[in-house]
Amino acid sequence: MSKSKKKKWFTVLENETVDDCLKRMAAEGYVPIRRMEKPIFEEIFENGNKVVKPVNQEIQFQGELADQ
Repeated sequence: MSKSKKKKWFTVLENETVDDCLKRMAAEGYVPIRRMEKPIFEEIFENGNKVVKPVNQEIQFQGELADQ
């Protein structure tokens, strides 16, 4: 018997909510076991200086196959 289970990452898409992503995971038979958020930055120039500003946030869930 193998201890490891199949895992898969799911990213919250631009046009969906976190709840929509979780429902999509459940429809594929996965349950969330981990959440990760990564900021998305943009480099812009203001008054001749390079400035890095956060513009968005990417949310990902790691899912594990549910016991059947």
